[in-house]
Amino acid sequence: MADSYQPVAGDTLDRDSMTLSQHVLQQLDSFGPEAQDLSALMSRIALAGKLVARRLTRAGLVEDALGFTGRENIQGESVKKMDVYANDVFISVFQRSGLVCRLVSEEMDDIYDIPENCATGRYTLLYDPIDGSSNVDINLNVGSIFSIRQQGEDTDKTGADLLTSGRDQVAAGYILYGPSTVFVYSIGKGVHAFTLDPSLGEFILASEHIQIPAHGANYSVNEGNFWQWEDPYRDYIRYVHRHEGYSARYSGALVGDFHRILMQGGVFLYPGTLKKPDGKLRLLYESAPLAFLAEQASGKATTGKQLILDVDPDQIHMRTPLIIGSSEDVALVESFLQERELERPPVTSGRTLG
Repeated sequence: MADSYQPVAGDTLDRDSMTLSQHVLQQLDSFGPEAQDLSALMSRIALAGKLVARRLTRAGLVEDALGFTGRENIQGESVKKMDVYANDVFISVFQRSGLVCRLVSEEMDDIYDIPENCATGRYTLLYDPIDGSSNVDINLNVGSIFSIRQQGEDTDKTGADLLTSGRDQVAAGYILYGPSTVFVYSIGKGVHAFTLDPSLGEFILASEHIQIPAHGANYSVNEGNFWQWEDPYRDYIRYVHRHEGYSARYSGALVGDFHRILMQGGVFLYPGTLKKPDGKLRLLYESAPLAFLAEQASGKATTGKQLILDVDPDQIHMRTPLIIGSSEDVALVESFLQERELERPPVTSGRTLG
């Protein structure tokens, strides 16, 4: 009698492996309309990520994948060809999905309305299609960041209903394009990471309920702006330079730098500068989604004066400084800011005494 077949390790998926869409449904413990919509939303974002990842792996081989378009976006930044491609992918994926009524993107000046979806689409998707696109031409990590918000009842083309704090986000996450493509998300029930298995075309659960270490060795900041910062930030950098145990890690791509800190601990900083006192990062589709993940993973995110998730934006493309990462490391940066604040003389009004 022939021996019974024994599968070779690696030939089959582990019995506990779970796809992204399955995981969302399990997180919500429901198969109702809301759960199915969120699961479908994540699946569509994942599809956009797969298409972008495929393009990136062939960027040096296909026409119009590398370099600049010759135009600037609403923030005055030069637009890369991959920015445009990735933005078009997100539009195409959601155009007839029936899931979202509006799209808000770094690459579009105005809100992109999808009126045919509004009868059924109960959500607005806000996203940065390619974060760190300056890295594309030199084959370094880039990413996509997204935020999902409930569609307001009284919406207009100004997007006034979106100008609320990050605590109104239904879900947030990012896709990291690197040696493997990683999808990280939260719907307010912890932070979970999935890795794309190209042979299956599926994102498979890799890490569940991720926690940022309370302290980490990594600090991530563009030190080329050192003399453009306020004194407290320079004081912090001098501190880490003089103390052992710190490692500078900065790639120029927010998603890649934040992913390292999510997994290993540390702090990412993007302070305001003399030229840009509000910083460079956009609140609604960069800082707030990552802050949502950070707090879900026991980390912290702040502007230096206020928790990122408590900031009420005054416009769709509002910028904000960002300090994000391990709770102890963010607190250390804040201590330098507070110390300088205490040293400032009190502001008086009216005539001086004496």
